[in-house]
Amino acid sequence: MLKNIGIGTGRRKTAVARVYLREGTGKIEVNGKKLEEYFLISEQALIVRRPLMVTSNENKFDVLITVYGGGLNGQAGACLHGLSRALTQVDQSNYASLKANGYLTRDSRMVERKKYGQRGARRRFQFSKR
Repeated sequence: MLKNIGIGTGRRKTAVARVYLREGTGKIEVNGKKLEEYFLISEQALIVRRPLMVTSNENKFDVLITVYGGGLNGQAGACLHGLSRALTQVDQSNYASLKANGYLTRDSRMVERKKYGQRGARRRFQFSKR
């Protein structure tokens, strides 16, 4: 049986990622697919890998991620956040380098809600004097 040695929850916009770290050879699986199959854009896959690169743990752990909500960019950011949290749980010495790069901070920017009587969050309907 596989044992999770680190668990982290990451969030970005409306995306939520649950990250499970296991001892292994560096395989990353997102929603049952390989990382490159799920995030087809290489920049998004690189974003997910960054915490492992910074802490030089690229080939030490197998990473299992379940992510839902939002779009692919938000999901990639959520994976980064969750993976960073899981890595600090495994080894507290990773904290300093992850914090310095800003990977442990939740990006709190979200879409502002639409208000009633308006066309959007701030956009008003066109004013007609007569």
